[in-house]
Amino acid sequence: MMKKLLTLFCCIATLSAIAQHGFKADKPIFVDPIEDGAADPAIVFNRNKNKYFMFYTNRRAKTENLGGVAWVHGTKIGMASSINGAHWKYEGTCTFEGFNEIPENEITYWAPDVVYHKGLYHMYVTIVPGIFEGWYHPRFIAHYTSKNLTNWKFQSKLTLASERCIDASVFQLPNGNWRMYYNNENDNKSMYYADSPNLYDWKDCGKKVIDTRGEGAKIFQWKGTNWMIIDSWKGLSVFQSDDLEHWHIQEKRILETPGTGKDDAVKGGHADVIVQDDKAYIFYFTHPGRTPENNGIDNHNTRRSVIQIAALTYTNGVISCDRNKNVSINLNPIK
Repeated sequence: MMKKLLTLFCCIATLSAIAQHGFKADKPIFVDPIEDGAADPAIVFNRNKNKYFMFYTNRRAKTENLGGVAWVHGTKIGMASSINGAHWKYEGTCTFEGFNEIPENEITYWAPDVVYHKGLYHMYVTIVPGIFEGWYHPRFIAHYTSKNLTNWKFQSKLTLASERCIDASVFQLPNGNWRMYYNNENDNKSMYYADSPNLYDWKDCGKKVIDTRGEGAKIFQWKGTNWMIIDSWKGLSVFQSDDLEHWHIQEKRILETPGTGKDDAVKGGHADVIVQDDKAYIFYFTHPGRTPENNGIDNHNTRRSVIQIAALTYTNGVISCDRNKNVSINLNPIK
């Protein structure tokens, strides 16, 4: 009897410790088992399956005999799931239906962003209408909807500031309307924005958000204010705003200095941020093989990319993160 009580007490103590401190996150936190090219993560809670889903650009790092940058074209949107945010399982790729301008096997999908509103999931994803060996080709942002986060129905092709717009980041304004930040590649890869009252009808505002060049914006609320993090190709630039209109850049970038953990000894790129219980976690991607000694080499090792995680720290109005510190995380369900 005493042995059973002791075992029960230990189990309760363990569960209490997990609830308080979380599970130790994997390092890296996710590697795509098929293409080995996971990048540009976006995370949302799947209310149907009661777990978190990660959506990501599925670069074809393993595929041979692809010239130029064709390996970052012809990509699908990958999916992974987790019940706690610490351990992730591959879930295959999304199914997209309804966009019939070109054959599905010729479409390139990049950089998804997903929001949930009134029983429906909305994805805003970059589409490149073809598979190309160079960078300078048209791309646009498309709107899809889904009830299960796996099968997506085409809604519209957004008309924005130019024919080369990528990397949507959608968030709700205090007045209930919606705003999208995106990268206008034709204007020196500057950040622009569009507004919508309902997630379907978008009006481009034709205005730069910030002077800093970058891509992959992520907007989130934390510590009583608004934050934006963008990939500025030398780590991630951080901005703060009280009104979501005027943004003030933080002097020091994050994830610029290479880490020491597995597959993390390079700069961090295009990220998502999850805030819960006053804690903030950044999910970012790295190209582990793109080290100084491999500069200019193009092979599987330099193409491959993985997803990493770090905890954000807030001190005197400044965000930082120690990417070398183990992360303990236990994300709660969202109802």
